Amino acid sequence: MKRKANKKMARPVLRLGTRGSPLALAQSSATARALERAHRKAGLRVELVEISTIGDRDRATALKTFGGTGVFVKELERALRQRRVDFAVHSLKDLPVKLPRGLALAAVGKREDARDVAVTRSGRPLKALKPGSVVGTGSPRRRAQLALMYPHLRFDEIRGNVDTRLRKVKDGAYAATILARAGLKRLKNAAKDAEVLSYAEMLPAPGQGALGIECRADDLRTMRFLEVLHDRATAACVVAERACLAALGGGCHLPLGALGTVSKGNLRLRAVLGLPDGSLAVRVDVHAAPSRAEALGQSAARTIKACPEGRAVLKALKALMLA
Repeated sequence: MKRKANKKMARPVLRLGTRGSPLALAQSSATARALERAHRKAGLRVELVEISTIGDRDRATALKTFGGTGVFVKELERALRQRRVDFAVHSLKDLPVKLPRGLALAAVGKREDARDVAVTRSGRPLKALKPGSVVGTGSPRRRAQLALMYPHLRFDEIRGNVDTRLRKVKDGAYAATILARAGLKRLKNAAKDAEVLSYAEMLPAPGQGALGIECRADDLRTMRFLEVLHDRATAACVVAERACLAALGGGCHLPLGALGTVSKGNLRLRAVLGLPDGSLAVRVDVHAAPSRAEALGQSAARTIKACPEGRAVLKALKALMLA
């Protein structure tokens, strides 16, 4: 009697497209490990595929000059469409609110600490810096909120990864810089003497601290693998934040801070829109059920558009080409 050959099932493999920056690699590696652990029985293996983006290649030019949103994601999305990779991991704050046709947000990872931190050369808090001290940040959102609270400070563009920015502060090119705490934690960089900014001082960018996991909309196999990474509470929060951003017609350069939080079945959305020079800002604070996250974000945007201060801010931002 002939024995049937004992054929081993091939291990499933997913290719994860990632930027080559230290933070992107840290985020992608952590996601790959979590996915492999979740699908250990299936023997899933995740391969990292590094993709170079224009935002990484050109670290000198101000981000706003690259022509809109998606400066760190376009090449990754091209690799997805060309089937060179199966999915990509993004810092959700970098992902445009409208995805290209054929691509989908398959999962939103659990949010890390969404607060910003200030790292100063002297180790002193921002309020104690000398008048005229220069804070390095290319974010209109950060400038708008900091200028409101600390009118004695000046602001200038800064580019580069976390280590580059910290080095520029240490070398005296800037008195301080502002970084996302989530990035520092994922890099395991404590940033000694960093001042954690409260949400009362600084609301984060929509989606800050959360990871967006993108794949092809018709790739049901990959979607099934990725669904274990989806965090429903985080998703409700970022849907509200990004809906507010979308309804205001803005991209990642709109000076909008927005934070959704879920507590006892209630979704709260706080948002602030201001001018980068700190001369005017409007704040909203709205609530709804998590199931109405998108409608809540749209409602927050309507409130901003309806009030005199909001209309004035939007008009000024349009003149500055930030809205």
